[in-house]
Amino acid sequence: MKNINQDNYVLSETEGVFTLKNKNTTIGFVRFNEKGEVEYIFVNPIFRKKGFAKKLLKLVKDKTGNKLTFQKPISPLGQKLIKTIEKWS
Repeated sequence: MKNINQDNYVLSETEGVFTLKNKNTTIGFVRFNEKGEVEYIFVNPIFRKKGFAKKLLKLVKDKTGNKLTFQKPISPLGQKLIKTIEKWS
Protein backbone atom coordinates (compact mmCIF):
# COMPACT_ATOMS: atom_id res chain seq x y z
CA MET A 1 0.00 0.00 0.00
CA LYS A 2 1.08 3.53 -0.59
CA ASN A 3 -0.33 6.95 0.08
CA ILE A 4 -1.29 8.75 -3.10
CA ASN A 5 -1.68 12.18 -1.54
CA GLN A 6 -1.60 14.11 1.68
CA ASP A 7 -5.31 13.58 2.37
CA ASN A 8 -4.64 10.17 3.95
CA TYR A 9 -6.04 8.16 1.09
CA VAL A 10 -4.51 4.72 0.77
CA LEU A 11 -4.23 2.84 -2.50
CA SER A 12 -3.99 -0.92 -2.52
CA GLU A 13 -3.47 -3.18 -5.48
CA THR A 14 -4.26 -6.82 -5.84
CA GLU A 15 -4.27 -8.78 -9.07
CA GLY A 16 -6.35 -6.67 -11.45
CA VAL A 17 -7.93 -4.41 -8.81
CA PHE A 18 -7.00 -0.98 -7.47
CA THR A 19 -8.84 0.02 -4.28
CA LEU A 20 -8.80 3.52 -2.82
CA LYS A 21 -9.69 3.93 0.87
CA ASN A 22 -9.51 6.47 3.63
CA LYS A 23 -9.42 5.60 7.33
CA ASN A 24 -13.22 5.21 7.46
CA THR A 25 -14.40 3.62 4.23
CA THR A 26 -13.72 2.44 0.72
CA ILE A 27 -13.83 5.40 -1.63
CA GLY A 28 -13.80 3.37 -4.81
CA PHE A 29 -12.26 0.58 -6.80
CA VAL A 30 -11.61 -0.49 -10.36
CA ARG A 31 -11.28 -4.03 -11.72
CA PHE A 32 -9.34 -4.43 -14.97
CA ASN A 33 -7.27 -6.84 -17.02
CA GLU A 34 -3.77 -6.60 -18.49
CA LYS A 35 -5.14 -5.36 -21.85
CA GLY A 36 -6.56 -2.24 -20.21
CA GLU A 37 -10.16 -3.43 -20.30
CA VAL A 38 -12.10 -2.00 -17.38
CA GLU A 39 -14.44 -4.68 -16.11
CA TYR A 40 -15.98 -2.63 -13.32
CA ILE A 41 -15.48 0.72 -11.63
CA PHE A 42 -17.27 2.00 -8.55
CA VAL A 43 -16.97 5.19 -6.50
CA ASN A 44 -18.89 5.56 -3.26
CA PRO A 45 -21.72 8.06 -3.92
CA ILE A 46 -20.53 10.50 -1.24
CA PHE A 47 -17.16 10.76 -3.04
CA ARG A 48 -18.45 11.14 -6.59
CA LYS A 49 -17.63 14.17 -8.75
CA LYS A 50 -14.31 14.68 -6.94
CA GLY A 51 -12.02 13.06 -9.53
CA PHE A 52 -11.60 9.67 -7.86
CA ALA A 53 -12.87 7.66 -10.85
CA LYS A 54 -10.43 9.50 -13.11
CA LYS A 55 -7.58 8.81 -10.67
CA LEU A 56 -8.41 5.11 -10.65
CA LEU A 57 -8.65 4.96 -14.44
CA LYS A 58 -5.35 6.81 -14.81
CA LEU A 59 -3.73 4.18 -12.59
CA VAL A 60 -5.07 1.44 -14.87
CA LYS A 61 -3.84 3.25 -17.98
CA ASP A 62 -0.39 3.78 -16.47
CA LYS A 63 -0.13 0.17 -15.22
CA THR A 64 -1.25 -1.49 -18.46
CA GLY A 65 0.26 1.00 -20.90
CA ASN A 66 -2.82 0.56 -23.07
CA LYS A 67 -5.75 2.64 -24.16
CA LEU A 68 -8.65 1.99 -21.82
CA THR A 69 -11.67 0.08 -23.05
CA PHE A 70 -14.81 -0.69 -21.11
CA GLN A 71 -16.64 -3.97 -20.98
CA LYS A 72 -20.38 -3.89 -21.47
CA PRO A 73 -22.88 -3.20 -20.05
CA ILE A 74 -22.02 0.43 -19.41
CA SER A 75 -24.31 2.37 -17.09
CA PRO A 76 -25.48 5.92 -17.82
CA LEU A 77 -22.97 7.20 -15.22
CA GLY A 78 -20.29 5.13 -16.92
CA GLN A 79 -21.14 6.71 -20.27
CA LYS A 80 -20.65 10.18 -18.75
CA LEU A 81 -17.31 9.13 -17.29
CA ILE A 82 -16.12 7.75 -20.62
CA LYS A 83 -16.91 11.07 -22.32
CA THR A 84 -14.74 12.93 -19.81
CA ILE A 85 -11.71 10.73 -20.47
CA GLU A 86 -11.98 10.35 -24.25
CA LYS A 87 -9.22 12.93 -24.77
CA TRP A 88 -6.67 10.70 -22.99
CA SER A 89 -6.08 8.52 -26.13
